[in-house]
Amino acid sequence: MDIVKYLQAQGIGSRKMCRILLQQERILIDGALPSHEITDTSNIKQLMIDGKSLPALPLPYFYILLNKPAGFETSHKPTHYPSVFSLLPTHWQNLSLQAVGRLDADTEGVLLITNDGSLNHFLTSPKHHVVKIYHATLKHAADDDLCHQLTQGVVLRDRNEEESVQAIAAELKNPHLLALSIDSGQYHQVKRMISACGNRVEYLERIAFASLQTGDLSRGQWRLLSPQEIEALRYNSQQQIK
Repeated sequence: MDIVKYLQAQGIGSRKMCRILLQQERILIDGALPSHEITDTSNIKQLMIDGKSLPALPLPYFYILLNKPAGFETSHKPTHYPSVFSLLPTHWQNLSLQAVGRLDADTEGVLLITNDGSLNHFLTSPKHHVVKIYHATLKHAADDDLCHQLTQGVVLRDRNEEESVQAIAAELKNPHLLALSIDSGQYHQVKRMISACGNRVEYLERIAFASLQTGDLSRGQWRLLSPQEIEALRYNSQQQIK
């Protein structure tokens, strides 16, 4: 791959800017001055520009796991809060980043960001029923009747339409903490389902999306998925629709 194209694909800047940085020998790739061609872009870990270390993205596709904190919108054009994309390295924000599904501004947890449109479509398509697991803190103490209602199905009203939606699983960890598994992704779905049962969500966290969990990532932290995790994500998702 041409070195200038590679740097552009990393979000470093325009073609002209990348050429200038190379001509002035201001860029190191994994600690060395780059040649004109890069034969293997998948194993590059670090860029250094003017002595500043920058993480490198695997190409052509990358997969970023973010532990989303509250107070960030899943949007490139946020209206009330900063964008979740602002939590990533600045040079990556010049790229075509897409969140796989959305989380409300006040919802935390697992968020996948990628440039792989095919996988994004697969994971978010309603017909594929990819499982998401949430922990919801409830305003009012609940009992097993709430879980029964959610798994049997509740009616969600949207404008003049009504639709019955049911959870795959629902379990109370304690009277105020509900673990809820769903395989659809309507607007404010978890909050609306619980509201339809006469309760209210005070705090919401997505703890799993398909095979992904945040693990030891702190709020606001991110990391790249390993090739094994990407394969597991594809396999896990495909198994769910069989």
